[in-house]
Amino acid sequence: MSSSQKLYDNKVTQVIWKTIVSDTVNPVSIMMRLPSHKNTFLLESVEGGTKRGRYSIIGMKPDLWWKSNRNIAYKKSNEYDDYITENDNTFLSLKKLLDDSYIDLPKPLPRMAAGVFGYIGYDNIKLIENIPQKLEKDEVLPDSLLIRPSLIIIFDNLKDELSIISTLRYDNNKTYNDALNQSNQSIQEILDLLSQPLRDNYEPVDQQKVEIKSNTPKNTYLDMVEKAKKYIFDGDIFQVVLSQRFESDFHLPPFELYRSLRRINPSPFLFYLNFENFSVVGSSPEILIRLFDDEITVRPIAGTRPRGKDDIEDNKNKESLLSDPKELAEHLMLLDLGRNDVGKVSKKGSVAVTDKFFVELYSHVMHIVSNVTGILDPKNSVIDVLKAGFPAGTVSGAPKIRAMEIIEELEMDSRNIYAGCVGYFSARGDMDTCITLRTAIIKDKKMYVQAGAGIVADSIPINEYKECNTKAKALFNAAQAALDLNLEKRNTK
Repeated sequence: MSSSQKLYDNKVTQVIWKTIVSDTVNPVSIMMRLPSHKNTFLLESVEGGTKRGRYSIIGMKPDLWWKSNRNIAYKKSNEYDDYITENDNTFLSLKKLLDDSYIDLPKPLPRMAAGVFGYIGYDNIKLIENIPQKLEKDEVLPDSLLIRPSLIIIFDNLKDELSIISTLRYDNNKTYNDALNQSNQSIQEILDLLSQPLRDNYEPVDQQKVEIKSNTPKNTYLDMVEKAKKYIFDGDIFQVVLSQRFESDFHLPPFELYRSLRRINPSPFLFYLNFENFSVVGSSPEILIRLFDDEITVRPIAGTRPRGKDDIEDNKNKESLLSDPKELAEHLMLLDLGRNDVGKVSKKGSVAVTDKFFVELYSHVMHIVSNVTGILDPKNSVIDVLKAGFPAGTVSGAPKIRAMEIIEELEMDSRNIYAGCVGYFSARGDMDTCITLRTAIIKDKKMYVQAGAGIVADSIPINEYKECNTKAKALFNAAQAALDLNLEKRNTK
């Protein structure tokens, strides 16, 4: 009996994998070959707006779905069609899910070779802090949704290699050989897919223009800013982020928006999550919180200038940014918040600012960035780490709790996915999450984008209103580019 069979018989989850040279294929071409995108995701990274991150990840064929609404969690597996209500509350249920999903991954494989992937929505903060629920709850989408793929494809962009990883999980109804054959078959199906020609995914649509409307009338938003400034002058807060939700029709497949976004607005966190009846597409610049090998990391980002047309203009804008007292003060406030968040779950004396007030270049803008790390206190879990940094100060304000109470009072609708996080909990206990910014939800041929502006004492209301619109337009511009390309194809058919 092989060691693998012994592990299987003892109900220990394993992975099997195959690695091949991948210099002639890329994640988009594989996604275009897949017969269906349901319950499939793609995660990529472009660092500094120009340099592709080392790993790209495609996940598919989930064997488990987990979601939450308010403080109730639900779970579904391939064994049953409908979600079953969990006995535990949301975060306890999530912790048990992660414990049940643990795999001792072999060293050659990167940390994201197995795990659970998806999003945790902003409204979960009400399960962490005593924030009163004043806004009407959006019941259409779950507060959180995670899937556990049984098949993952990882591109190593440094080595030009592709690894296809299949999870070998114990099944009462299958012998070891049956389960092994099924995993090998899943890997072979992907290998066969790579040899197939690209499918023509062109789908003609009647829509030609993106027409945007907001859930917040202009004068209402201006009043929101004035009310926030009064709270600042009264000493309640230093800053609060006030957002509005925009929407438009979008009749193309959601993956076409992702393809357009990765061309027009690449970022360190690119994601396409395609669930049963809605999709989440985003290009976020900022991590929420990360846990790798017991090291916790947050990277506060605050302070912005546009990219210049050349290096000389870039340097000029960089000097302007680093000499702006308002931008520096805002960044310092968020850096202090980051230190406080990391300190909640770290060993005493281990919190350090490893990089401070440096400028990082992105495709269209530059930001002031700092880096805060800490060593995980053994008494805390990965869920404790998530809760410590949730949500980011960059999307809430300072002090956090009072700022979030004001958000609940002034904004028009619950935030749901916006300002929460997208990412993964790896099967070996790591976590990598980004803030849900520059993100679109696509459902029933409608596209929803939420964007906010940081309100401080000297904020000019009309400028903050324009900032929301400018941030949202990054997504809608990508949507328009996708529609233009579709029209161009239609005219050449």
